[in-house]
Amino acid sequence: QVQLVESGGGLVQAGGSLRLSCTASGSILSINNMGWYRQAPGKQRELVASLTSGGSTNYADSVKGRFTISRDNAKNTVSLQMNNLKPEDTAVYYCKAGLWARMNSGSYVSNDYWGQGTQVTVSS
Repeated sequence: QVQLVESGGGLVQAGGSLRLSCTASGSILSINNMGWYRQAPGKQRELVASLTSGGSTNYADSVKGRFTISRDNAKNTVSLQMNNLKPEDTAVYYCKAGLWARMNSGSYVSNDYWGQGTQVTVSS
């Protein structure tokens, strides 16, 4: 069983900073891509930032220059440093990992896993 547990959300004033973290645990063989998505009320879930195992990053245009994604492969952790936050960054933030995990049968399966989400609220 694979779990992704997020932490670090909260309430912050515009211009402030927050750091989100997500740790994957379970019968994991290897992790490919890790990333952060967000969903604001009434809107679709969107990619915020992603990071491959090779270190390539991808950011939404709206967060470029303000957010930085990083990962610690030894700890199966991905983090998102968010600076100069704006009210429009308010959303539930979800961690996603594409990884190989061992099933109860003993075989390995590649799949995408999601965290439970953490609320980020930016007040004006």
